[in-house]
Amino acid sequence: MFTGIVEELGKVAELNGSRLRISAQTVLDGSKIGSSIAVNGCCLTVIDIDKNSWMTDVSDETFSRTNLGALKIGDVVNLERPMALGDRLGGHLVLGHVDSVGEIVAPAPNLVVRIPRDLMHLIVEKGSVTVDGISLTAFNLTDDTFTVAVIPHTQQVTTLSARKVGDKVNIEMDMLAKHIERMNPPTAKITRNKRWWRR
Repeated sequence: MFTGIVEELGKVAELNGSRLRISAQTVLDGSKIGSSIAVNGCCLTVIDIDKNSWMTDVSDETFSRTNLGALKIGDVVNLERPMALGDRLGGHLVLGHVDSVGEIVAPAPNLVVRIPRDLMHLIVEKGSVTVDGISLTAFNLTDDTFTVAVIPHTQQVTTLSARKVGDKVNIEMDMLAKHIERMNPPTAKITRNKRWWRR
């Protein structure tokens, strides 16, 4: 479980098939083999660690469903350790399970992101959404885009300072919205002469 508050920017140091090594400092504190670290909002498992970097295995499924498949050596990524029980929740509850890859329509500070239309119902005005592992507040919702206002601090300490139009970003929808949808799926109630649809 994460909070969407990026702790540091790491750098891709090695790519070897499914193996990914990332240089870092802050997120190594308290981490060990088997620990989880979020990379651009994607929860990955530490399989090797030293004082300057850590390594993880990335499955084909994860590569195909996130922007991690486009990483190159030298690329900068957002990193966050899981929250500890009792910590302050500075962002919102984030699982590290990417729902979709979005596309930047307009860069920060007034960041506009396009996502699949069938996910837009999971975003509410002034609700939380995770973009590349960053907890942000959505507004100006359209049929397939949302806007977030990125303050200078967030822009400086995350990858959003380098993101440009057309770049792909990992999106995780609000966990509560997904659970509510699962418990209340679309159903049809058919009567003699009329049909009502309820979501």
